[in-house]
Amino acid sequence: MSRLAPIILFTYNRLTETQRTIEALSGNYLASESELFVYSDQGKNDLDKGKVEQVRQYLKTIKGFKEVTINEAIENKGLANSVISGVTEVLENYESVIVVEDDLVTSKNFLDFMNQALDFYAQEEEVISISGYTLNLPTLSEIDKDYYVGFRASSWGWGMWANKWRAIDWEVKDYEEFLKDSDQRRKFALIASDLPGMLKHQMTGKIDSWAIRLSYHQFRNQMISIFPKVSKLVSIGSDKNATHTVGVTKFDTKLDLGGQRTFDFDKRPQKNDKILSDFKAVFSVRQRLWDKLLRLKESMKR
Repeated sequence: MSRLAPIILFTYNRLTETQRTIEALSGNYLASESELFVYSDQGKNDLDKGKVEQVRQYLKTIKGFKEVTINEAIENKGLANSVISGVTEVLENYESVIVVEDDLVTSKNFLDFMNQALDFYAQEEEVISISGYTLNLPTLSEIDKDYYVGFRASSWGWGMWANKWRAIDWEVKDYEEFLKDSDQRRKFALIASDLPGMLKHQMTGKIDSWAIRLSYHQFRNQMISIFPKVSKLVSIGSDKNATHTVGVTKFDTKLDLGGQRTFDFDKRPQKNDKILSDFKAVFSVRQRLWDKLLRLKESMKR
């Protein structure tokens, strides 16, 4: 295997979740051989700044990695700007990175899967990213591969190469052209029905998401992402403090608790239509309406 990819962790004001994320990550088989870069965003207000300071005090105690570098923002950047600038900075000195946020619990073999996949697909132009997370898709039980192909990169525990990252147009300069092309808009929605709306909200300033811009770039360039058959991480961010996922269960998945450390991949990864159909169903209009009802129900309980 080539040089291990450094890990980038983005944190904010959630001490408990950050602790669980670090504890799981440091328990990875390859943690002691991996460099860790932590980007700590500053709070938006005095209350958040106090919580951020608690997180930063904890970050100073991190052990279990080859080297730990902590970057503390003086002002609040927001997640999108933090991710774009942080990943760009680290990739100035490395060929690839593995990125996690502060609400993800990883399996012990997360870094094994990510590094092996990054190494294997480094020269494959079609592959834009590696995901450590996978949805609980019914068809996955039928495949005998360690991986499957998807057309929408995951923002939960992912890896990418410097050349692929640098090619992304974060300003989405061709958006007006895209709006005029009904066929392209239809094809974008075929990947997942929420994508066109998210991109519109991004371009009109209603949301600030790096992930939707990555998904759009992936679509426009007809690229694929590699996912594990068994998820190498689970999210712990769907608690009462979460904004968008509280009460939603479609992202629940089973964490890989096995001891597998070597994974097999194919240079010409085959797309599975049944898996792609399962994936699309998770983001269907019907499912999204159901999710909204669940969130409304949970909010009424508070």
